Amino acid sequence: MTEFSFLLEKSGAARAGILTTPHAAVETPCFMPVGSQATVKTLTPDEIKDLGYQLILANNYHLYLRPGTDVIARYGGVHKFMGWDGALLTDSGGYQVFSLSPLRKMSDEGVTFRSHLDGSEHFFSPELAIKYQEIFGADIIMALDECPPVEASREVIESAVKRTQAWAGRCKTAKTRPDQALFPIVQGGLHADLRRRSAEGLIDADFPGYAIGGLAIGESKDQTVEITAATSDVLPVDKPRYLMGVGSPEDIVRGVEVGIDMFDSALPTRVARNGALFTRAGRIDIANARYEGERNPIEIDCSCYTCCNFSAGYIHHLFRTKELLAYRLATIHNLFFMNKLMANIRQAILEERYADFSRTFLSDYKPTDEAVRLSQKRQWLKDRNQPQGHGI
Repeated sequence: MTEFSFLLEKSGAARAGILTTPHAAVETPCFMPVGSQATVKTLTPDEIKDLGYQLILANNYHLYLRPGTDVIARYGGVHKFMGWDGALLTDSGGYQVFSLSPLRKMSDEGVTFRSHLDGSEHFFSPELAIKYQEIFGADIIMALDECPPVEASREVIESAVKRTQAWAGRCKTAKTRPDQALFPIVQGGLHADLRRRSAEGLIDADFPGYAIGGLAIGESKDQTVEITAATSDVLPVDKPRYLMGVGSPEDIVRGVEVGIDMFDSALPTRVARNGALFTRAGRIDIANARYEGERNPIEIDCSCYTCCNFSAGYIHHLFRTKELLAYRLATIHNLFFMNKLMANIRQAILEERYADFSRTFLSDYKPTDEAVRLSQKRQWLKDRNQPQGHGI
């Protein structure tokens, strides 16, 4: 199977569909676990599949730097390299250049950047971004884009919109593999008019799907939803819409409400390794002393492997003693929660009761404090932009 198609089973603001790729038919709305370096941290591909995932994400930037395109080419692509036979999406690396590279220089030709690993200099052009992703062999590949900081001036963001559109056209021209679907990325910061301009320019080039980038990088959640809604309204009804880098349960529920079909984020797996576990009432910190000796599972009625076999007190013990099993069991729980959430969302859409589902979920789920979340996010971005001991 080499064809790529999107069958929208339910129209309206909240959508349910089937995204057909060479490796899997993916039910949407869907959440993609992030395996930037050809692994979803702590889990095997079979475990990811057993959790119900049909589509995962890997990253062009990370795989290009390590192990390198030549190594992966010898394996015949990322699927064979990592032992994953489901669908795969690779990001172009544009966001990673923005968030990880301590030094970078943008031009209309491409971006020159320093590796966050050793400070070595590299160059990505739209053509090279496609070349590497064709070597990696993902089902869905992303056009190279310029992702400016959310606080950048309107002039800088307007320039990024223009460059991103030009790069998308060059990516489409450079693409040679018929078994890969190329998605461009809508930019425009928090400016609704620039988002519309970006989307309309990309629609004219007729891509099989469209991504919304440059959000969830420091703005408020309400701003994210507002700009997503304004952008989604412009995008074609019959093409998949992908909101990049969004993975909080409450954000996904609100994103689906404004017409988003695909989400990805390292958040569920990253916070799991820090002991933050998802429940229907919100995140809990399993390392908190209140869970010492707790005999119940993390969440009663959860049917994940972790909750079926272990108590919250045991998981608490593993985190307090820094046992490696803690990270695996926590990751299993969070990814199970996310897949169950997506299944419930899809069912609610198909039964035409999504408004009630969303209202109930958002009233029951207590999100992380907004001020704390924004502070943590900005510190995380700042830390990622620091040189990694290579003298830059």
